[in-house]
Amino acid sequence: MPTIAAPTPAPPDAITASRPVTRPWASIAIETDVAALADTWRAFEAKALVTPYQSYDWVRHFAETIGAAHDMTFRYALVHDAAGALCALVPLTVTGRSGFRFAEFIGGKHANYHMGLYAPGFAAQLDAALAAQMLTEIGTAIGGLDALAFVNQPVTWQGVTNPAAQLAAGPSPSRAYKLALIAGDGDATLRRSMSSHARKKLKNKHSRFKDFGPSTLVRAATPEEITRIIDAFLSQKAERFRSMGVPDPFAEPAMRAFLERAAIACGSARPSIELYSLDLAGRSVATYVGTIQGERFSGMATSFDMASETVKTSPGELLLAELIRLKAREGVAVFDLGVGEARYKTTFCDDHDDLVDSFLPLTFKGRVFARIARTKRDLKRRIKRSPMALKLAQRASGWLRSRRSEEE
Repeated sequence: MPTIAAPTPAPPDAITASRPVTRPWASIAIETDVAALADTWRAFEAKALVTPYQSYDWVRHFAETIGAAHDMTFRYALVHDAAGALCALVPLTVTGRSGFRFAEFIGGKHANYHMGLYAPGFAAQLDAALAAQMLTEIGTAIGGLDALAFVNQPVTWQGVTNPAAQLAAGPSPSRAYKLALIAGDGDATLRRSMSSHARKKLKNKHSRFKDFGPSTLVRAATPEEITRIIDAFLSQKAERFRSMGVPDPFAEPAMRAFLERAAIACGSARPSIELYSLDLAGRSVATYVGTIQGERFSGMATSFDMASETVKTSPGELLLAELIRLKAREGVAVFDLGVGEARYKTTFCDDHDDLVDSFLPLTFKGRVFARIARTKRDLKRRIKRSPMALKLAQRASGWLRSRRSEEE
């Protein structure tokens, strides 16, 4: 494993005035082979602050399917202290766009949370100045970067401040919605998190849904179930995006490969992605895709059959309610519904994670990139807060994508 002595480049302007402090790390190593890091990564994530989207198995499956299909360049920064102990692991992909070269967290829009892995005690030692210094050294060690672009970062994780979030240029355009589960009692959780009006509506929908016959919540466990639920999910998503008039981000073959590989359990380890279906007479009327790490279950995507006669009973919401009850029984502590605004999220959730975006320039070009990125994120945030502006932006985006597809 190559070890690169950490240099001490100047931090960005906003941090420069901070008083100098002794850094709690001694070296930074940059690795390129995710497979070679399996034992080290898994051992570290068992005790580190880590979101489900930076677990080893989630990242590896993504890198070897979607990453490989798009010829992505991956770099894994390992930060060690003076005793040689691993204290941080930052999984990044290097992106070139519009003449800029920058690094960002792996997963893109498929990962709801973007954050490094940190030993809790180490993270607690990093103020904004130290976080900027460490990340700048990581960028320098990777080489050839203009900036680091970290979006949708949780401000805190498990009660500890996310070091990179201290450099935030501002809040992310959207927040992430979550609810704490009452151990063993999903119904009590729903009574707490949902309004009485929302619970009554859900109960009425469930009563109407029962008129269609007996239903079953299925968790994919066999290859046959995995294939069937992925088929249903992709088909339902395709129809949904077709009705919206926008390209389907799940249509590429690499997405199927990612879901298939991540949904298969490896030995005694549980799969990094779980697939669920609400079945009616053996047919899927709604699906849910989620990932789990520790005591947290994170929703990645959901879909429903628009052609089903059950559509007016909101089968997706009924599936979500059953899934909340299941996860409460299984001892999951936190259930999040991911990033982005949606009525069902505010209906089910009584809490949220604040997210921020950080853009750390490493070169003069990086300063230009950071300024442009901050402006774009601020504009996106303003659009998302205006229903009319959001509707117009979605229509314009769909039209531009359609024109681009026609030209290609």
